[in-house]
Amino acid sequence: MNSDSESSQYQFLDWLLTDNVKNSGQPSVDSEEIDGVKNSPNEAATSKSGEQELGGTPQTFQLGEIPTVQERFQAVIKRRLQIQIQNHPPLFPWETQLIDYPEMVNEPAIALVPGWGWMEQQSKLNLPVPLPERVFRQLLEQCQALVTSSIPLGAKLVQVVESFFPNDSQALNDIAGLVLRSTYRSVDTLEKIANIESDYSDLQPRQQMAVSLLAAKQLLENLTLPLSRSNRVVERQWQTSVGTLSIRVERVILGKVTKLLVQGELPVKGILTLRGNDTLAVAQSSSPGCLKVELSCQQLNQAYTLEVDFPEIDQQSLLFVITPTM
Repeated sequence: MNSDSESSQYQFLDWLLTDNVKNSGQPSVDSEEIDGVKNSPNEAATSKSGEQELGGTPQTFQLGEIPTVQERFQAVIKRRLQIQIQNHPPLFPWETQLIDYPEMVNEPAIALVPGWGWMEQQSKLNLPVPLPERVFRQLLEQCQALVTSSIPLGAKLVQVVESFFPNDSQALNDIAGLVLRSTYRSVDTLEKIANIESDYSDLQPRQQMAVSLLAAKQLLENLTLPLSRSNRVVERQWQTSVGTLSIRVERVILGKVTKLLVQGELPVKGILTLRGNDTLAVAQSSSPGCLKVELSCQQLNQAYTLEVDFPEIDQQSLLFVITPTM
């Protein structure tokens, strides 16, 4: 573009901005449409009368000055808004006035309810298919409720599982008898389960009975610690969500005095509570590690209970039963 054409464009823009169109000798037009917008004669008259009221000649602008003015205007508005916000900060919906909050709160946080930490023990059970957490949890709760009972093991198994199959008591009794006599690999009803690659919910009702009874039997065995003169030490391990709990129970005979010594290797801080008929012994740790508790064993053929509490992983204690015999 040469200098003559540039000069012509500047003159044309200056002519438009000074509204010389109205004062030029061009023919008048009643209505003109530009890019789809109509300018009526009334609007032109209003604009002209406005110029007359203001008086003087309209201000002229050079090309490039309008964007500069807009930028300055926006900067002024932004600065004023910043000052307004600093002087009058906005409030949260729950605030009625400005409040200074501390950068750090020294008060302890709200304690969260711990999850169920005993579920990991299922990985140590010999089952053809894993149980849903809901089923395993209910089985464990029922086993702990019946572990101290003196009824036969077969009756215990049926009572533990019957809430899942309330209308199949006869089938439960039949399969419970099979579970007591042999492992599932040597029983036709249970042997079929090993070849099924599916979830517990996909099994047939009798197969679900068999798996549930197998789990109940193993849980009751894990929770029972039998002691005798020939077998004075019993050990158990229980897998938790934070590691392995190891329990060692020993029957010590010193002359006419017999004691129960319990030693626990805890994966997290906890509490051991050993109970007899009218006796109680409690030991508590503030960190993971070894914890011991002992109690005089006044009578044989009497059940003692051992409660293990891990408040960090579960609000419900794990209950073992100790059965010393002659």
